[in-house]
Amino acid sequence: MTMVAGPDDPNRNDPTSEHGFPDNARTTRSHAGESIEDQRNWPGIILAAVGIVLVGITLTAAGYGFAGWATVAGILGGVCIVAGVLIVVLEHRRIKAKEGAALREPRGH
Repeated sequence: MTMVAGPDDPNRNDPTSEHGFPDNARTTRSHAGESIEDQRNWPGIILAAVGIVLVGITLTAAGYGFAGWATVAGILGGVCIVAGVLIVVLEHRRIKAKEGAALREPRGH
């Protein structure tokens, strides 16, 4: 994947520029921002966030003595967090497999 120069980049049309794209001097990761950039990760990120909110609801319900609601919210929160993390990991694995790299490859993230 190559970086594309922005419309206001002064080095956009200068292939000899030392500050052109990709900026390998300052970028240490091969996929900086991959999780946000790849739209297939969004459902997993949203599910994990909903799961964290549900864990908060679980603690609130348990604190007020609503054991039934705490149980339901706890189970749903756990399922959402596990499903969200699983979606993000599977998508990351798919991207790495496309590149021919292992999931735990030390370069990149």
